[in-house]
Amino acid sequence: MPAGFAPAGIFFSVRQVQRRMRFLAAAVLLLSTTTAAAQEIALRQIASGLDMPVALTHANDSRLFVTLQRGQVVIYDGTRILPTPFLDIRSLVRCCDERGLLSVAFHPRYGENGIFFVYYTDAQGDIVIARYEVSSDPNRADPASGSIVLEISHPTFGNHNGGQLAFGPDGFLYIGTGDGGGGGDPSNNAMNLQSLLGKLLRIDVDGGSPYGVPSSNPFVGRSDARREIWAIGLRNPWRFSFDRESGDLWIADVGQGSWEEIDFQPRSSIGGENYGWRRMEGTHCFNPSTNCNQSGLVLPVIEYNHSGGACSVTGGHRYRGSRFPRLAGSYIYGDYCNGVIWGAVPRTNGTWNPRELFNATFEISSFGEDVNGEIYVVDHGGRIFQIEDLFPQRRRAVRR
Repeated sequence: MPAGFAPAGIFFSVRQVQRRMRFLAAAVLLLSTTTAAAQEIALRQIASGLDMPVALTHANDSRLFVTLQRGQVVIYDGTRILPTPFLDIRSLVRCCDERGLLSVAFHPRYGENGIFFVYYTDAQGDIVIARYEVSSDPNRADPASGSIVLEISHPTFGNHNGGQLAFGPDGFLYIGTGDGGGGGDPSNNAMNLQSLLGKLLRIDVDGGSPYGVPSSNPFVGRSDARREIWAIGLRNPWRFSFDRESGDLWIADVGQGSWEEIDFQPRSSIGGENYGWRRMEGTHCFNPSTNCNQSGLVLPVIEYNHSGGACSVTGGHRYRGSRFPRLAGSYIYGDYCNGVIWGAVPRTNGTWNPRELFNATFEISSFGEDVNGEIYVVDHGGRIFQIEDLFPQRRRAVRR
């Protein structure tokens, strides 16, 4: 099970077993295209047979790079998964449950410098951000080029490792870390400015060795805080993304036992947001359970409860592709446990209106974009699907 998906830090619970049995009982044969009556999108299968895929991204070209939890990155070249992995670091990675190789991010100038970064848990269970380079073969990384950029101790629990890397529109590398695990953040790491756990970090991979810290980071100059911190109060962010059009940041933060949330940060942000965990779970008091002080907190723009078998949010992307205009501007995300995919659109009052787009029969481990902004869905069971609009002729006006 990939990072972020155990809602209360308990592995293989009765609820998870029941969920898997329900999926098996409800499963239908998925051929090259998956559709369902009264649903708004279709999922067109482009790849299968993968070993626990957990992330998908591109390197500013036509290829798709798929992260496999056990420690490999493979390439989909538009027709097939290439037989030789782009990167294989299984010997360095501790897997599985919520550990493993969790994402890859390509340098904004990857086409020039061939540099990329990976996020994984090592043999001790600690979080590692490492830098690699491509080899003379564009479909193979150089395994000998690896060097550790950042290590974050994760000593007590195996869950809540975060797992997302992404370059922002400012050219800096953003890192989403979990709170260190255990139910309810027992060490209160997410609110602790001296801990890198439960945070969104921002570093300059070109500004020092092994990295620099942007002078504009919100806690630079404070002796009581780590300079790498960009935002605090996250439980276990499982997928965040930058809107390729606006530069805004969307963060899906997995809830404890009752509420899942989507947090929003505008591109104009100067950092320092406190997203509330463990004081809040979504917009609801958690610790303390009543009369919690919400001053200074940034509450989610979207939340949902665990009805209908939901239990773990998987963050996605705002649709900025060109093939399906009706979906333009929708923030597309899903739930790992019940397989529902939503598309949230902005209301005129600034709030967001989620609507169900699809109800899948598999566990959604990630969403990803290609170079053109088309969106893909990753099935933890081994398949990759491309989202397509079932009603492409319908039009919908979207506030940008």
